[in-house]
Amino acid sequence: MQFASRLSFRSSFPESPWEHRKRNLVSRSRIHRLNSTSFPKDPILSNPLKVNCPFKLGEIDRCDAVSPVELPVVIHRSGKASRYFWDGASLRLVVFDQEEIYKFGDFNEFRRLFEILSKAVRDLLVPRQVQENYICYLKWKLIHRIFSSSLQVLATQAMFRAIGIGYSRSLASAAALNWVLKDGLGRLSRCIYTASLGSAFDTNLKRVRFSTSVLFSLSIGVELMTPVFPKYFLLLASLANVAKSISRAAYLATSSAVHRSFAIADNLGEVSAKSQIQTVCFDNLGLLLAALLNLICKSNQSFQAGLPFVVYPIFAAMDLFAIFNGLKFVHLQTLTKDRLEIILDTWIHSRYVPSPAEVSGREGIDIFRQKGSKLWPIRIGCLDLKYSSSVLPLLTLQALRAEDLYFICMERSYGGLRRKQEIVLCLREKAVSSDIIIGLLQACLIRRSLHESKTTWKCFSEDRVNEDQILADWFNVVAESKTRAYGDTKDLKEELRAAGWIVNNVLLNSREQTRYSIVDADSSQRR
Repeated sequence: MQFASRLSFRSSFPESPWEHRKRNLVSRSRIHRLNSTSFPKDPILSNPLKVNCPFKLGEIDRCDAVSPVELPVVIHRSGKASRYFWDGASLRLVVFDQEEIYKFGDFNEFRRLFEILSKAVRDLLVPRQVQENYICYLKWKLIHRIFSSSLQVLATQAMFRAIGIGYSRSLASAAALNWVLKDGLGRLSRCIYTASLGSAFDTNLKRVRFSTSVLFSLSIGVELMTPVFPKYFLLLASLANVAKSISRAAYLATSSAVHRSFAIADNLGEVSAKSQIQTVCFDNLGLLLAALLNLICKSNQSFQAGLPFVVYPIFAAMDLFAIFNGLKFVHLQTLTKDRLEIILDTWIHSRYVPSPAEVSGREGIDIFRQKGSKLWPIRIGCLDLKYSSSVLPLLTLQALRAEDLYFICMERSYGGLRRKQEIVLCLREKAVSSDIIIGLLQACLIRRSLHESKTTWKCFSEDRVNEDQILADWFNVVAESKTRAYGDTKDLKEELRAAGWIVNNVLLNSREQTRYSIVDADSSQRR
């Protein structure tokens, strides 16, 4: 049903013939002025500009009609949809659901009020342009912040009880000294931790975020133990504050990358600002929950003292569970060695580049670092000749050319008590992101060849790598994989961009950033 049949814009008084004729004259004069207007010439084409109208100018006479005319323009503003209408005398902007509120009365007014409040809350907490997975992440963040904030309130109460605040026998100066010492140690440990970890915040974001969250939950448990051991308040409080400072440092260092993964219109500032608002609102809900628990246990002092030990396991488990599930909806578009390895294995197998969401599901958090335990792992770095007695590294280095930006070799390493072989990709100082992609693609192709030839390449685990036939087979595989890698690079990079990946840079950790350089033969002889 059109809006024209819902609302009536008829005047209360009939229109006189003189007024009707006057409005006709005004409309015709407007048409005459429009037809007689001389438009400026285009400075480039030097031809008169033409106006392309899908309707005839004579159709403007429809504005003389008393019934409203719907115009095909809808305005979306503050959660409302309004449409332009011509009522015969003026142009109006009318909200769509005006008639529904008038028709259904009070019940619909309550529903409309609920929609307005929901829209206001959404505008307050959710950025305008974000990825679809942001709402799922926000739901888990709500659970995480509520339980985490409640635990922090209970831990602070326990520390106040341990330090003796509220008791006349406690010394204010001693309490202040203990508090300052624990805060100072926490800040010092925070600086040391952030300086030592460095690039791991980018390459292992989810693992760092979750592991430090576990550390934060344990620190709250340590703070809850301070009333039980008041003599060791400084030691326990300092240890807890060191752990909390490390966790906060990791949270702040990884927040920008998490926010950037949700922004789709370069609105990183808006996403970050909304995140701060969310934290404040959700923490206040956690504070309310902790106050409610204290109010329930107010009449029983002994039960109130034991309340933190009862709720801590439940709240800590819910907090970590929410963090773990929330990180599943963080789909990072930056390329790291692990993500690129997943993409390249999929590309080799099916000529398909998975999306950031697919890689995020396969990547996981890997808190126990089990990815390097598979057969023929790939490592980026320099050769470690500690356990090697093979001539393969020597022949590989001698075969290097001046134009090579990387080389691939194989070495033996020890993973725990087990001896294993791994493929090593060594990068030159001049290597850029495209060279890293090509080199890692070649390494993945070599690994696939090794998997497909288990019987032939079984000799690598039998210390027969120095045999001439084995060495010849290895260099043949390296040459074939390099040719294929260079041939697939163009299509691969186009598919990466189409899938939403950022290919301008590949993030590497501190060990993977080790590079080599080529020394001229003349300069080496002079040395």
